[in-house]
Amino acid sequence: MSLRPLSPELAEKARVELNEDPKRIPDDLNHLKDWIDKQPHLNARKDDQWLLAFLRGCKFSLERSKEKLDLYYTTRRTAPDLFKIHHKDPRFNEILDLGSYIVLPNSGPTEPMTVIIRPGKYDPEKYNILDIVSVSNVMAKIILQEYDNAVVAGVRTILDLEDVTMGHFFQMTPLTMKKMVVSGQDALPIRMKGTHYLNTPTGFETVFNATKTLLNEKNRNRLYVHNRNYEELYKHIPKEILPEEYGGNAGSINSIIGHWKKRVEEYSDWLEEDLNYISDETKRPGKPKTAEDMFGAEGSFRQLEFD
Repeated sequence: MSLRPLSPELAEKARVELNEDPKRIPDDLNHLKDWIDKQPHLNARKDDQWLLAFLRGCKFSLERSKEKLDLYYTTRRTAPDLFKIHHKDPRFNEILDLGSYIVLPNSGPTEPMTVIIRPGKYDPEKYNILDIVSVSNVMAKIILQEYDNAVVAGVRTILDLEDVTMGHFFQMTPLTMKKMVVSGQDALPIRMKGTHYLNTPTGFETVFNATKTLLNEKNRNRLYVHNRNYEELYKHIPKEILPEEYGGNAGSINSIIGHWKKRVEEYSDWLEEDLNYISDETKRPGKPKTAEDMFGAEGSFRQLEFD
């Protein structure tokens, strides 16, 4: 087994919150690998660190881990527009440079990872929100493989709506929102630890209320609207990990973007290989899953009560 050891503080958090028992991990990993081998439609990664992320994200429930693994790879098949920009596509770095999606690489010893999303930084005439999601999904793979704080403690989001226009809002169609919620809330083995809204514009309530109806109850209760009250934000997310543009001490947004460009380059071969893993719905026992099955035509899509 090639597993990265957790820090003592994070190991204790994993034990208390995720039911993690290091003695049980080898058997659980073998169980998942055997299960994957028996799924004719599922071509999934089977390296230990990757599968451990799914076990942790599902609090070591084997059944939920299987369901999430299946959903993760099925989403790649049924919602290809969420994965359309590959890491070697020139548009990838172009979008990264916009600073619309920023992952803060530092967090406290047992704190969740923090992501800042700034839709107002991209031109809706040139880009679609799904382009930004495509870039975020590449980064999510690296996070699952390497960043233990995100996998054990979860991820919290700052959604800064400064400079958002109606052009941005019009891109948030019901189908797009469903796809984003299924791929983010349901398919990723990462616990969502709250969304903090900043600089909310007129018209925000409409999208906010529509999004709330798609979330499970636990995530609905983790939405915080701070608008321009940054002091309120600091009560939840310490200045130490925030970039200087948000009154923090963790360097500039440009330096954080540079960090991620380097990480993506280091992971380039791994990411290239990862493109091979996907579900083949023609081989699924029973009925193949379609986009309509998963996201519905009007809104009747499955909601999984994952933490």
